[in-house]
Amino acid sequence: MASQLDGAGQSKLATLDDAQAQLQRLHGIVEHYAMAVRNQQATAGFRQQLLRAGTPLVGLLKPQFGVIADVVSAFLLVASRGGGDQAKVRALREAVASIRAQVDISATKVKEKHTLTVPAPEAE
Repeated sequence: MASQLDGAGQSKLATLDDAQAQLQRLHGIVEHYAMAVRNQQATAGFRQQLLRAGTPLVGLLKPQFGVIADVVSAFLLVASRGGGDQAKVRALREAVASIRAQVDISATKVKEKHTLTVPAPEAE
């Protein structure tokens, strides 16, 4: 018996793969932001970068994974608010880790729900 994903499962996994790539970009920006804070450099441009990189992620996830999209929206709220840079970096790192965990869990659930067992072709 071979296992295979149905069409909906393949679509959802493709969405999650795209989300993972965009999340990696967000993570990179957060880490650059953290380095700038640690080295006491200017951090004004990072807010705009985070908003530009995070907004398409919300749009990508909203139709199929609304809960994860809401977490990304909360991430964008943290990024856009004022306050201390150290606390903001900590909150952004935690949000990225939370989003990554939810994407991984969703991928596992999609595989569980949408896997079809197909009989293996018989060898002659």
